[in-house]
Amino acid sequence: MHWIRDTCYREDRSTTRTRSGPRVLASLRNLAINALRLAGRTDITEATRWAARNMTRPFTILDLTR
Repeated sequence: MHWIRDTCYREDRSTTRTRSGPRVLASLRNLAINALRLAGRTDITEATRWAARNMTRPFTILDLTR
């Protein structure tokens, strides 16, 4: 999991270093990765790019659309 977070989301280059910020961002990255996996996507890098191209796609993956 760390390799994906580091290569795709560049976690080690993050400048967030105080309080609970790093832990919260790591949790959000884990949520994104696992939501994509539950949606059946195997290539997380490509799936992240796919989700970023349209603002409604992440909500569709999380089943938050009407």
